[in-house]
Amino acid sequence: MPSAAKSRPTAPQPGPDGGASAWAGGALGISRPWQLAGLAALFLGLTAALLFSGASAAREVSDPGALVRWGLPVSKAIHNVALATVIGGLIFAVGILPRTAGPRSRTHNGDAPEHPAFARALAIAAAAGAAWTLSAVAVLVLTYSDVAGQAVGGDAEFTRALVYFITDIETGRAWLTVTIIAAVVTTALFGVRSLGGLALTLFLALAGLVPPALIGHSSSSSDHEGAINSLGLHLVGVSSWVGGIVVLALLSGILTGPKPGAAADITEPTLRRFSSLAGFAFALVFASGVINARIRITNWGDLLGSPYGQLILAKSAAALVLGGIGFMHRQWVIPQLGRKGSAMSSRRVLWQLVLVELLVMGATSGVAVALSRSAPPQPTTFAPDASPAFIVTGYELPPELTSERWLTEWRFDWLWVAVVLFGLVAYFLGVAKVLRRGDKWQWFRAVNWVIGLLVLTYITSGPPSVYGRILFSAHMVDHMALTMVAPIFLVLGAPVTLALRALPARGDGSRGTREWLLVLIHSKFSQLVTHPLFAAANFAGSIVLFYYSDAFGFAMRDHVGHELMILHFSLTGYIFILSMIGTDPLPRRAPYPMRLLLLLATMGFHAFFGVAIMGGTSLLSADYFGNLGRAWGPSALLDQQMGGAVAWGIGEVPTLLVAIGVAIMWSRSDERETRRTDRAADRNNDADLTAYNDMFAKLAERDARLAERNSKLEGR
Repeated sequence: MPSAAKSRPTAPQPGPDGGASAWAGGALGISRPWQLAGLAALFLGLTAALLFSGASAAREVSDPGALVRWGLPVSKAIHNVALATVIGGLIFAVGILPRTAGPRSRTHNGDAPEHPAFARALAIAAAAGAAWTLSAVAVLVLTYSDVAGQAVGGDAEFTRALVYFITDIETGRAWLTVTIIAAVVTTALFGVRSLGGLALTLFLALAGLVPPALIGHSSSSSDHEGAINSLGLHLVGVSSWVGGIVVLALLSGILTGPKPGAAADITEPTLRRFSSLAGFAFALVFASGVINARIRITNWGDLLGSPYGQLILAKSAAALVLGGIGFMHRQWVIPQLGRKGSAMSSRRVLWQLVLVELLVMGATSGVAVALSRSAPPQPTTFAPDASPAFIVTGYELPPELTSERWLTEWRFDWLWVAVVLFGLVAYFLGVAKVLRRGDKWQWFRAVNWVIGLLVLTYITSGPPSVYGRILFSAHMVDHMALTMVAPIFLVLGAPVTLALRALPARGDGSRGTREWLLVLIHSKFSQLVTHPLFAAANFAGSIVLFYYSDAFGFAMRDHVGHELMILHFSLTGYIFILSMIGTDPLPRRAPYPMRLLLLLATMGFHAFFGVAIMGGTSLLSADYFGNLGRAWGPSALLDQQMGGAVAWGIGEVPTLLVAIGVAIMWSRSDERETRRTDRAADRNNDADLTAYNDMFAKLAERDARLAERNSKLEGR
């Protein structure tokens, strides 16, 4: 049988020194032309799409020159691929690959060296981080030249204008933020090796996707928040998918090094884990892309007849092709890797499919950059006669709030819709796995989880969210339901317990979802935020700090602030309810009397807050609620006072229900303790009671002897 290296296009085998021989062919594992095919496809796709859409043509007015017209999209293409590769390398290091080479490879001091694949993934990410940082600087400078309509120059006037662009213009500040994030992530990649530190680095790298989502065409679309959220989700999915494929291709020399089926062979588990991630990324990319395109293109004529729409159709077709290749990986290729007689041919097919994926992904990435340089068919600027509400909120005023409109007025927040769908699918996949294994899962928990997700969707995308931007009273309904209603049902669903039962434990030294959950549960951070006193103080104190500071105005005016508000208060409520009535594992739980005391304290605090709002005579965030131009409903101040009553009422009822739940759990705990004591007594024939009675009998006998002795002494 021919060797693996001759039967497929791979890099050389890693040596026993942790991959030195593979590094001889290239520090990043680039030793075959096919590994660079994606870059060639990227630039070919970019060039073709720019020429097709006309985005590279010279402008009639304020043309910055050919260097900017072509250099900016090329820099963006490099930036996007480099960022995706950083994210992909960190995902592989944090959640897919084993960190160490195993106990048999320990050094003389007892430490296990890093696994060659783990070290290679981080080396790839570090090199990509350097490219990300440099390309972000290039994009920053070229974006200014493009916006200003002047060629890149080195004179003092160009430098002063560039500094102004970076410090005072939103687009410039966004790219400066990206550059700083890229530099910090790259620095961390050259020094951090702990999995916890790498996980934080991964989150920071993902944060680098936020500024581009905020400043693209999405920021001025008719449904700008929906477009921003869908684009952000799209970028997360694309970066995870594309970056994973790039890293997978560059790891090919290590993944195909050991003999198939050998103990050191990590090919099958690595591909299986990435395949699951890629399946999720495909669903996220395709769904978010359709939503984003639907927001920007409102009719079939624009989709079929404009260059912008035709590029979208090309991207969609490419995504479907990539999804089909991923399906082939999961259903046909990966299951054959561990089988004797077919492993070699399966690996050959595997890397051939990866090559095709690189080509399609590269070309699609080029089309995506050209698409971002093309103007959508619909205008993306505000009308000169825009209403006050549209200027302040980005949306026109909804119709006057009535009873039926508490059910009919919706504006989907696609970020939280994605969270809900993921939570729903993941939960029932876990339930199905537990049931297939023969274990039981209470239907009561599943029903509560579904109700909690439905309530969360209603809060974030339904009338409370729509009217919460206009009416303080509706906002308070939204806020209190987010903090007090949805968390009760979600906590009763016991998702962490389900995950720990359904997810298999890994034995190869890598960390999957189950391992990361356990790390989080036992971490110092978890011990702090779930401590009953801290959870109660955070739950009660956050509301005052939020509404009586600039954070409230930031959350109302800014989309990022609004999403952070939802995240903070949903987590605050969830952690507090979990510490009161949850069954999921926690570092520590308060005794039942303390829980009731904390609940009574929070009830009193909510009452105090509600009364303070009801009696207030100054408008909170007056520059927002006072400038909406609302002609219907109560005045802004009267509506705010009504919101105080809502905060008092909605805050008390769920807290009272939780207190009743704590009392019931306390009673059941006492009953369980009584039954346990009775069972122990049955097992040892009431040994404890017999010993207790014997003790009193001995005491009585001793007292009798003492009395008899005293009487004799008195008789003398």
